[in-house]
Amino acid sequence: MGLSGKVAVVTGGARGIGRAIAIKLAKEGANIIISDINLTGALDTAKVIEEQGRESIAVEGDISIFDDVEAMVKQAIDKFGRIDILINNAGVTKDGLLLRMKKEDWDFVLNVNLTGTFNCSKVVAKYMIKQRTGNVVNISSVVGVMGNAGQVNYASSKAGVIGLTKSMARELALRGIRVNAIAPGFIDTEMTRNLSEEARDKMLTQIPLTRLGTPDDVANCVNFLVSDDADYITGQVIHVNGGMLM
Repeated sequence: MGLSGKVAVVTGGARGIGRAIAIKLAKEGANIIISDINLTGALDTAKVIEEQGRESIAVEGDISIFDDVEAMVKQAIDKFGRIDILINNAGVTKDGLLLRMKKEDWDFVLNVNLTGTFNCSKVVAKYMIKQRTGNVVNISSVVGVMGNAGQVNYASSKAGVIGLTKSMARELALRGIRVNAIAPGFIDTEMTRNLSEEARDKMLTQIPLTRLGTPDDVANCVNFLVSDDADYITGQVIHVNGGMLM
């Protein structure tokens, strides 16, 4: 278990990609703090992790609210005394064409996806700097690189996450902290399962590997980036998209 003794915070860990990441890091030996607005789902993920023999706590909170983030991190420090890994995964969508998009829909997505990532990074970095070690992985998206009609808010937020990642990597490298991003493509989650069969088939025509990704595909990449095997990798955006964008 390459992460034995490490402590990881995973935001949005109640379901989907975040849940897969939390479970994967626990299998590798890490103790996990799961942050989510869905406390029931977070508790369920924590239960799975504890059944694997690792320690886990679930914390309810909204990462777009700075005070919620500070309270979540305080619980992590009180419980484990340190944070070695931060996975900024929590995110939302509120799709719509530019001319029809409401200002509140723009604000909602930017506040969670980008400001939330900033909030968590700012609070956790303070502890990592004292430790002079740490790993941050931000979950962006393929649409943050290529754009997507009907998602100006989501694409902008995820492009912002990439800029945040690169700037953080430059600022924190001398303190022994690595910061990278993963840009998933179309992943088989609750959101994509709700699409029509026609929409899913259209997605597949864009993917050379001819399948949707799985949450485990993303989790495996996260696990690599926070491991010692990636010790010389920082400021990078790793695409997990089946060849959809090359």
